[in-house]
Order: sequence, then C-alpha cells, then structure tokens
Amino acid sequence: MTSTSILSRLQRLEDGTYVATYGAFVLQTALQPIFGEDANGDLLLAAFEGLVRAKRGNEPVAPSQFFPQVNPADLPEVDSLLRTLHILNTGIMQRRSVKLFVNFHPGMFLTLQAIRHEVDRIALATHEAGMKPEQIVCEITRKKNEDLKAITHFANSLRELGFKTAVDEYGAQDSDAERVAILKPEFVKFETTWVLEFMQDPTGFALLKVMVEQFMERGIQPIFEGLEELSQVELCQELGVPLMQGYVLARPEIAPTSFNRTYPEPFEHVRAQAAPARPSMPSFGTGRKASSFGKRGA
Repeated sequence: MTSTSILSRLQRLEDGTYVATYGAFVLQTALQPIFGEDANGDLLLAAFEGLVRAKRGNEPVAPSQFFPQVNPADLPEVDSLLRTLHILNTGIMQRRSVKLFVNFHPGMFLTLQAIRHEVDRIALATHEAGMKPEQIVCEITRKKNEDLKAITHFANSLRELGFKTAVDEYGAQDSDAERVAILKPEFVKFETTWVLEFMQDPTGFALLKVMVEQFMERGIQPIFEGLEELSQVELCQELGVPLMQGYVLARPEIAPTSFNRTYPEPFEHVRAQAAPARPSMPSFGTGRKASSFGKRGA
C-alpha cells in the first residue's frame, strides 16, 4: 500500500456513500451522534464520531479483529484512509451545524514531512466533502511512549488551517492534565469507566463538576461518552457537561444513516417520547416522565 493509493481504494456506491477496500476487507463508515443542549435544556445533535465497520465477504469483522490483520507498514495509510472515508460520508449528509470527530493515532506520522502530508490529506478530503475545516475534529488517541513534540506539531498544523482537535481518554492522571496543557485542544473526551465510577460517589461527583467548569472556563468543551442509562445523562446535565455520547442517546449507524430524517436541521431536538419510535435505540425503561428528559435538574 503506497501513499498514492488512498483514492484508488475508495469506491462510491449507488446510494452516494463511499466504501474503501483493504485486502479482502470492505470498510464502511458508521456514525454515532454526539449531543449538546439548547438554551431550554433540550438535547440537540451537535456532532458525529466516525467509526469503522469492516466486512470480509458477507461476514462482519470487529475493529478489534480487523486492525491486528493490517500489515504494520500499512497502518498509517489505513489510518488516513479511514479519516478520508468518514469525512466524505459525512459530507454527503450536507449538515452545516455539526462537527465530525475522527481518530488520529499518534506514532504513525513522526516526521514533519509525514505530518504535513497527512494534514494536507485531511484538508483535501474536507474540501471534497464540501465541509468546513472547523467542522472536523481530530481526536488524538493515547499511545504509550508517544512523541508529544510530533503530536503538538500535528495539532498546531491543523489549527493553523482552522481544524479542531480533541484529547481522548482524559482521566485522573497527572500526565493527562499535562497533555491537555501541551496540545491545547478544543475538546476533551473523558475516560468512560473513570467518569461513571466518580458519578456514583458524592466526592467524585463534586470533583467532576469542578473539572467540567474549569475546562469550560478555558474554552475547552468536555465530552462524556459511553452513556447507557438515562440516569447517567441526567447526571451529566447536573454536572453541566456540554457534549454527551452513548447508546442511550443514539447508536451508531452505517452510512447512509437515518439521522437527517431523525434529527433534521435546524430542528435537531431529541426528546424522550420520540426515542421508542426508533428500533435501533434502546428503551429507556426508567419509569421517569418523558417530559423530564433533557431538562437540567429534573
């Protein structure tokens, strides 16, 4: 796989979406919504996260099984290919007010030339998709022994062109705070297990609230993901978390998705009474009144 082969590995289908190929695998985009709140405390669609769905023949292959089968020498190209794929498939939706989070794996682009080349690819894909740079958020995943100097150069190069960045898996480690201070992201995704544990403890809950407030004061938007119960969404609202993601709100869908119909612009409000009508969404089953969903302090 060579650096000039990415576009040749993309194919546009009759429904307008793109798929990619790698060896015997067909790669598709799945999008999962990320929700914010409006002035009334109602949830609204704010962003998508791009996720890969792989198939070999007619058999689905989990990402955890697909990536180990990628030749290590090809990982940077596959990483870039998937970002391009997700950007193009999101552009087809022609949303103007939502962002797209795409993963970036540190350690794959170490030289300044490689980083510059990858930034150019992201810019080209964004232009081809008819999206604006500020709609694309590169989510920088955590890797052991990562080169923060190279990652910082990548983040700064993106920022110069108007793109946004996010730090993934933020937790209680001192290195996490240092990482945010160095990379200066616009978004921070909190580590799910750590957050859900702290939510159940009054002291931990108070700490989370302080952290959320401090990030917001610095112009950084926290994201809580992995939410699977309505009660967790309500706790996020009490904490003042600006962005939330999880199966209780919406499951990922393979492009082309139904999200333009479910959450059309500009009326993107998500209400509990509408949720059961979507077969792909779990029943909340909380016994709470539907009117309480999406209201702060309910």
